[in-house]
Amino acid sequence: MRIHGFEPLAQRHAHTLILGSMPSRESLRQARYYAHPRNCFWPLLVDLLRLPQQDYSKRALRVKHMGYAIWDVLQSCSRASSLDSDIVESSIRPNDFNSFFAGHPQISRVFFNGAKAEILYRRHVLSRLPPAVRNLSCRRLPSTSPANAAMTLEQKRQAWRGILPAPDAVDPDDANNAG
Repeated sequence: MRIHGFEPLAQRHAHTLILGSMPSRESLRQARYYAHPRNCFWPLLVDLLRLPQQDYSKRALRVKHMGYAIWDVLQSCSRASSLDSDIVESSIRPNDFNSFFAGHPQISRVFFNGAKAEILYRRHVLSRLPPAVRNLSCRRLPSTSPANAAMTLEQKRQAWRGILPAPDAVDPDDANNAG
């Protein structure tokens, strides 16, 4: 079955890109990122970014406002289930990252939500990017999928702390309110 992903959740001032591989069946059904109730992506972001408990659209808007972009490596592919291992290699069509990075010039870090996202990015995207973008800081994080049961939520939380800005980074809202 051929499936198609979503547009990125991003504002032009984004500094950090978080990439998955392809939305799950449940995410596609609900037309929102990480919709499976056992996927810990949103609980981790709510905790780490200190987001208020809100509905999806408000949470997504707040994450974008904070400078985080969320997207998937693949624009479309064929896959029989929600498992990354079921993606048919010959069906892969990656997203247009050249246009994305051109439209989001402040992206300085890329995080992969799991190994498959990183593998797909390195195999199907990286070599097509301009040299400056190819050299962005990239880091694989443990998958937030319920299929990744090898790690506890706390272990995932510790690894995902890497998405937080450096302690000396200034929040644009705080800088605007400084007296």
